Amino acid sequence: MRFGPIPLERAEGKILGHNIAGPDGQRLLRKGKALSPADIATLRAMGHRSVYVAELEPGDIGEDDAARALAALVMGGGLLASFAGGGRMNLLATQLGIVRVDGERLNRINQIEGLTIAAVANHSAVAAKQMAATIKIIPFAVPEPAIEAARRVCAECDDGIIRVDALPSRRVVMILSGMPSVRARVIGDFEPAMRARIEALGSQLSMVDYVPLESEDDERALAQALVRHAQAGAQLLILAGETAIMDRRDIVPRAIERANGEVACFGAPVDPGNLLMVAYLGDLPILGAPGCARSRKVNVVDWVLPRLLAGDRLTRADITSLGVGGLLEEIGERPRPRAARPPQDDPA
Repeated sequence: MRFGPIPLERAEGKILGHNIAGPDGQRLLRKGKALSPADIATLRAMGHRSVYVAELEPGDIGEDDAARALAALVMGGGLLASFAGGGRMNLLATQLGIVRVDGERLNRINQIEGLTIAAVANHSAVAAKQMAATIKIIPFAVPEPAIEAARRVCAECDDGIIRVDALPSRRVVMILSGMPSVRARVIGDFEPAMRARIEALGSQLSMVDYVPLESEDDERALAQALVRHAQAGAQLLILAGETAIMDRRDIVPRAIERANGEVACFGAPVDPGNLLMVAYLGDLPILGAPGCARSRKVNVVDWVLPRLLAGDRLTRADITSLGVGGLLEEIGERPRPRAARPPQDDPA
């Protein structure tokens, strides 16, 4: 494709390179249109003798056709393409689901000059009709080899490089803990925000249990509660309480191991949400939610919960990879926000 200024006498039928404003400052001619004889006459009357245009050459693919071709290559299941216009095409979710992005191959396509794909973060939850990705062809046309290069990248995977997997409806049980005297407050703190999160993802908070945690006997009671809810058919257990899990050997991790479960990861490079725990009782996932789960503001729980509901078995590597971008907006309700001044006797 050629792009540059040419005399008006040769501009008819060529693609206008830039918007043209009239004497009143309003847009008169829109970039990307094929210039008609009337457009040429208008430009001449305004005093123009040349105009910047794009000229397609043999083997070029126009921006809208290129966007359609690229969309067809990268789309996997659970997606619907919008109409193409101005070299852009949006990919919309057809269902409530979780977006899966092959980031390595997406990056390789974005390295092909003229082609761009912007997707939501990998493993994000999306509602039906929500945009999962957008394709934009940068110039007014790209050469055929650009699309062929993208085709070779996409041929390496079975179901496109972007797809939306349906989120199944899961039966979620939340077990809260703390001193017996604060039961009502702890339930009132955690239940509304967590119920809203769970229901927005298409699942149900079927039960809220409370286990007092004061002694080793209560550690044993929590282990028994885990087993009881697992046997009753819970598909995800969420643990939270008056005090977050403070150590890998704290009461909650010990109770999980007492119930013959395993802790996959304790601690996350995400703030708010550093004190996250992910564990498993057989195939049953257990989310140890930090105190920020009380808030409806985005925190680490919003990143991990969709994946657990989708059936992903998370590893320590999955959690530790969240550090880039893991500094989230502060939650003011926290007892010691990150910006707070330390006590005078605290040298840190």
